[in-house]
Amino acid sequence: MLVTLLGGTGFIGPYVVRALLAAGHTPTVFHRGQHEPDLPAGVRHLHHPDAAMPMLRFPSELLTPEPDVVIHMNPMGEADARAAAEAFRNRTHRIVWLSSGDVYRAFGALNNFEPAPIEPGLLTEDSPLRSVHFLYRHKAQSPEAIEFHYEKIFVEQIALSTSAPAAVVLRLPKVYGPGGNADLATVYRYRHRPNWRWTHGYVENVAAAIVLAALHPRASGQIYNVGEPYTPTIAERLATLPASAIAPALDSDLNFAHNIAYDTTRIRRQLDYREPVDYEEGLRRTLRPPHS
Repeated sequence: MLVTLLGGTGFIGPYVVRALLAAGHTPTVFHRGQHEPDLPAGVRHLHHPDAAMPMLRFPSELLTPEPDVVIHMNPMGEADARAAAEAFRNRTHRIVWLSSGDVYRAFGALNNFEPAPIEPGLLTEDSPLRSVHFLYRHKAQSPEAIEFHYEKIFVEQIALSTSAPAAVVLRLPKVYGPGGNADLATVYRYRHRPNWRWTHGYVENVAAAIVLAALHPRASGQIYNVGEPYTPTIAERLATLPASAIAPALDSDLNFAHNIAYDTTRIRRQLDYREPVDYEEGLRRTLRPPHS
């Protein structure tokens, strides 16, 4: 199959590309060419200035030949999601859209953006979404900044609309691995909140879920949480981790009554997803010294 990645040169993308190649598929990576990851031969690179985020235009050469599947690695909000849906309408069988757990109401409550009752149990794909939008707009330096327009809820709405190509939406966890969150600061800085839970995912495992969603015939039209089969508490994580000099975030104003812990049953049952790298091995690969 011909698979086009919109973006894909950052943290997760190279793992996705390698997994596609290993499965016998032909990937094209659409990017600006400012960052060239170490990718195997056989990958088609299409360099173009329009590959900057947010992607609002797509050159004709990206559509020749037409891809079987598109994986949008970096959809930011309404405008770029609509642009991609329009560009690939009737030109691909499926678009995989990478979303985030920040769409959940529990995430808004964690960050004190809106009041909400404590969610019982795990967050499923049907858990309530935020009613407050544009969580990061207050950080934007200008109306042109990504933070001003970022809103994954709108990405999901456009992706799953009847006028868009067949879609799969993946709500990703906090990803870690060599080259990204490699110090596991997202665990160590919350050591003062031992009972809090936040779903993480080792980068190679997250990439495997993305590839599965791109290729599995049952995936179209679905939303999937991606992440660990079990989300440990911070205390449980620290019990198997080495000591760290990262200071706890004692000044954090997060409302830790709200866990961001996913139920990942759906992708496991429907698509038979299994992590290729177990939890302990993912930690070992993440924390091992460079060149060891």
